[in-house]
Amino acid sequence: MADVGGRNWDTGHVELRYDHIPPQLLQPPARLKTLSLDMVVRAGKVGYLPGAGDLIAEALARMGCTVTQLTSDDLTPEKLRGLDTVVIGIRAFNVHSELSARIDDLANFATNGGNVIVLYNRPAQRGPSAMRMAPYPLSVSGERVTDETAEMTLLAPEHPVFNSPNKIGPSDFDGWVQERGAYFASQWDGHFKPLIACHDPGEGPLEGSLLIAQYGKGNFVYTALSWFRQLPDGVPGAYRLFANLISLGK
Repeated sequence: MADVGGRNWDTGHVELRYDHIPPQLLQPPARLKTLSLDMVVRAGKVGYLPGAGDLIAEALARMGCTVTQLTSDDLTPEKLRGLDTVVIGIRAFNVHSELSARIDDLANFATNGGNVIVLYNRPAQRGPSAMRMAPYPLSVSGERVTDETAEMTLLAPEHPVFNSPNKIGPSDFDGWVQERGAYFASQWDGHFKPLIACHDPGEGPLEGSLLIAQYGKGNFVYTALSWFRQLPDGVPGAYRLFANLISLGK
């Protein structure tokens, strides 16, 4: 409850505006969620190239990172110099047709020690996608895991992404919301290492939710885990694992 102008307010203000319905105002009970967790972040400067829209950049800022907003034209050695990590937002390759042509620029950033993290993209057609999203062959599909409590099996528990700077264990996958992930990778080059297996009830294990390839002195990552849901919702384990991703090699 807040005191504004001598009056107490305890409702929120949410406006819905879409072309196909009249404007609507919702006033749900106001709530504030706070999060306190044991987390270390070693990536100080992160570039973020937005895709279809999410709150990842805001989450990175809350993690203590200095976030630089990027466009496709900014993927040059001069503009990326000094960044620790570049994150490519959800569906960025779907909404920025020119982005596939800039993969070599991102690969050059990784070669020199940077981390490139590509969040999920939808396939460009039925079947595996032909979009170029990485310096090595990589295809995505419509595969997903919708059970938010699905068991997450670490395929390489010794990998740095599960150990540094935060030790990741089973409890870090508790409390996830809505789903584990969507648009998993379905085929990938041998340079990529699949790190997590999970599946919905009655289905076989899927290994395309988190792939990491070492590239030069850095790393190239494709991850279909639903970070865009977990980070705004304040899921502690998601923050800790994402901190490890952006801190790879640091």
